[in-house]
Amino acid sequence: MLTKVAEANFPSRFGLFRIYGFEGDYQGQKEECVVLRMGNIADPADPPLVRIHSQCLTGDVFHSLRCDCRSQLELALNLFSEEGRGLLIYEHQEGRGIGLLNKLRAYELQDQGFDTVEANVELGFKADLRSYQMPAEILRFFGVASVRLLSNNPDKIAALEQGGVRVAKRIPCVVAPHESSAGYLTSTS
Repeated sequence: MLTKVAEANFPSRFGLFRIYGFEGDYQGQKEECVVLRMGNIADPADPPLVRIHSQCLTGDVFHSLRCDCRSQLELALNLFSEEGRGLLIYEHQEGRGIGLLNKLRAYELQDQGFDTVEANVELGFKADLRSYQMPAEILRFFGVASVRLLSNNPDKIAALEQGGVRVAKRIPCVVAPHESSAGYLTSTS
């Protein structure tokens, strides 16, 4: 069950958003999510641009060259700003759902030659533990039945459609590789 726990104005360098905090319980797991909404997103004749972004402390905050997460996040926010509307669903699913400290353990294995998926499996996890049930509920909360999804991940499309939200169009989230990322770029989005 999805619960809105907070809502406020959120000015940013990309424009004025409304920020929301949500909680949900999925298969006994409590999830938290932050949403940034800009403009009118509930027009059924004109699906909004939506980005479902998994938290990436190392990329989003510390500018890691191991991933392109921050670049993808900024691409989405820039596109929202250009259109004057959009919805960012920022999920608390660090490291493909394995958590921050396990993500750092995966980095150790990547330093030894493992890729992201191999490192997660070596640590005893599935390749990707993320679930996208909550984003579909959030979109329904906002009255959004159809979206243009900014994503490279087909699992997100399937999860939204299974959750009753039509993906009218998938827009690839293509960003330039980091210049000095030689051997480190392993996208988690």
